Amino acid sequence: MRILLTNDDGIYSPGIAALKRVIKDLGDVTVVAPDVEQSGVGHSVTLSHPLRVREVYVDKEFLGYGVNGSPADCVKLAVFEIMKGQPDLVISGINLGANVGIHTLYSGTVAASIEGAILGIPSVAISLETSGVPDISQAAQIAKGIIDCVLHHGLPKGTLLNINIPSVSKDKIKGIRITRQYANGFDERFDKRTDPGGRTYYWLAGGDGYEMDEHDTDIHAIKEGYISITPLRYDLTNHELIPKIEKWGWKRGQR
Repeated sequence: MRILLTNDDGIYSPGIAALKRVIKDLGDVTVVAPDVEQSGVGHSVTLSHPLRVREVYVDKEFLGYGVNGSPADCVKLAVFEIMKGQPDLVISGINLGANVGIHTLYSGTVAASIEGAILGIPSVAISLETSGVPDISQAAQIAKGIIDCVLHHGLPKGTLLNINIPSVSKDKIKGIRITRQYANGFDERFDKRTDPGGRTYYWLAGGDGYEMDEHDTDIHAIKEGYISITPLRYDLTNHELIPKIEKWGWKRGQR
């Protein structure tokens, strides 16, 4: 079993180290991750400058390869150059902070798994909610159990799993819910501030602001103390709309 482990928090994140420790008995684990934090970069790829790879050691022990690029870059580079072939599984995480709702679209953690799915590799993204006191070691053990299940059953081509773990003690986790992505927007705003030079700058802020009555969603599950597992795919086509707009009387793009 060849496993590629990546993230968007950066190669020095405690989440990637904890996950590597618990899954190393599943097979040959290769870590390829951004050399600095890349949270919120989505599915960006680097085109304007060369990618550089360096070996990373922690306490004189080899951890993996740091890349000056995005999480998607890391997966591409790992598959085509570093690992010299497709791994059997791509794991992205453990991310510090939930990746639920529309934040899934911005997430570099999820994007790395999407890239794996695009390349035809079974892939999972794993995130840990941080509203409480996050326990990385506990989350890693939970993640291993889920990974075992994925390896046993497999995933359809083009599909990945987005896994979110609540930040409560193991005895308070109520179970696992298979959920859908919360599709509504969140309350967001910009804080307008002034720097010491008198220049204005803006900082994105805001709370969750979601509908609690949508019980089958990812965000509702973790708020209620459940592990959320959401199957995702990268095909963004609205297939139901195709036959409807075919009847709109298109003529060279105009009515």
